[in-house]
Amino acid sequence: MHQELQSLPRTLAEDVARNLVMVARLIDEDPEQAYGYSRVALRLASRVAAVREAAGFAAYAVQKYSEALAEFRAARRMTGSVELWPVMADCERGMGRPEKALAMAGETEVQKLDKAGQVEMRLVAAGARRDMGQLDAAIVTLQSPELASNAIQPWSARLRYAYADALLAAGREDDAREWFAKAVEADKDGATDASDRLAALDGVEFVDAFVEDGDRDEDADENSVAAAGTVVAEADSEDESAGQGVEDTDED
Repeated sequence: MHQELQSLPRTLAEDVARNLVMVARLIDEDPEQAYGYSRVALRLASRVAAVREAAGFAAYAVQKYSEALAEFRAARRMTGSVELWPVMADCERGMGRPEKALAMAGETEVQKLDKAGQVEMRLVAAGARRDMGQLDAAIVTLQSPELASNAIQPWSARLRYAYADALLAAGREDDAREWFAKAVEADKDGATDASDRLAALDGVEFVDAFVEDGDRDEDADENSVAAAGTVVAEADSEDESAGQGVEDTDED
């Protein structure tokens, strides 16, 4: 990216770089704001491939799939790289065209991807199968040497998770539990909610300790009020009894 920005005047390059930094910083936490920064960068330097790619990912993050696809295509034309092929296919899914995504999974560009890209393409293809109601085909699509490997790779957690989710959708709960557990083993950064899904299958319920403590405090307050009322009532009763005793004595 730095080399690409060097083709711009210095002040302009700095402005574009600042906006791209904000896109990268916010895209996970606040995708809408990241999208806003990407549009600014795009207005400033639409002929820079890194800008088009960043704009594509920002649009993808806010589910503007048609716009994202256009930006990814522009970036690909500028660089000739195939690394955006899987996310371009996923944009087709987002636009309601899973058949197109599957067609892209069979193109020669897939063979040019690195291992991570090929796994990503497999995930997209399986998702397209599920979109089309072909659940068994989705399961078969995910079955691969990468899935069977015990070695932990950057893609392992997501691949195992997708497989577990497909198995669960097919009603194979025991198999799904096994693969959610394997996804947890690979998910060191908590990129998926595999641990929650596994707990749900095991019937574990997580209780909010803060709320529970608050409920206990309210119950304690209610019990204290009730106890105080009882003490007051008993005191009043004793006073009445004492008063009756004095009256009887006077009559005597």
